[in-house]
Amino acid sequence: MGLKNTVSFMGANYVARQVGYRMTGGWGQGDRAASEHFRPLETFRERFKEIVSDVSALGFSAMDVWTGHISPQWVTTGHLEAAKEVLDEYGMVVPSLAGWFGSTREEFDATCRIAEVFGGPVLGGSTSLLDKDRGHLVEVLGATGLRLGVENHPERTAAELRARLGEPHELIGVTVDTGWFGTQGYDAAVALAELADVLFYVHLKDVLAEGMPHVTCRFGAGVVPLERSVQTLRTLGYSGALSIEHEPETFDPTEDVTASRAILAAWMEAA
Repeated sequence: MGLKNTVSFMGANYVARQVGYRMTGGWGQGDRAASEHFRPLETFRERFKEIVSDVSALGFSAMDVWTGHISPQWVTTGHLEAAKEVLDEYGMVVPSLAGWFGSTREEFDATCRIAEVFGGPVLGGSTSLLDKDRGHLVEVLGATGLRLGVENHPERTAAELRARLGEPHELIGVTVDTGWFGTQGYDAAVALAELADVLFYVHLKDVLAEGMPHVTCRFGAGVVPLERSVQTLRTLGYSGALSIEHEPETFDPTEDVTASRAILAAWMEAA
């Protein structure tokens, strides 16, 4: 019968968009440029609509909203209202928020407000509150009905990512980024199986090679066993969305994402 999971577009795919796909200063350069571009309230609706419109034109009805496009550091009620209007206009579902959720209570609380307004049940990323203010983090998650899926980057194995969660809690799990496990030289399909009991969300990403630099690519062009990962998700009975993630620094990802979506559809049908 195949997998029927929602397929979502990762908003961070456009990390290099505001620097004209000449991101010579690394991820931070693109993140800052995006945040500066979207921050002014007087132009926010038009600029956010451009992103959502482009994602919709690719055939997606779901998008993981990235904190570079609406940041907990500067979000206001006006930003939230405008963004929600745009998302509703295009019928765009938000399965998760993605990115950095802050190092203060205020930033984390703002992140949760964004997720509540957008209807995104999962925070797929990270926050330093996981370590330094866990009690507040758990309290806010419980009050809002949200779940934090901690995303792997430096963690080399599934065991390291599990350890990152700290004391087990039903509202704290993982968002597996298959590409970062590829960069770390760890089998993403194995990681998914090993983390099944705490798996909240999945970022499907391929990378050109093991080791740094972390260079993403269209599905099937890299070293990550994505097709086997999809089969593993079917075996696990994973019902969450599958986010297509590809963040090139020097070119527009549109063509690759379109190809990856078709490839993923075939894998899902065959799973």
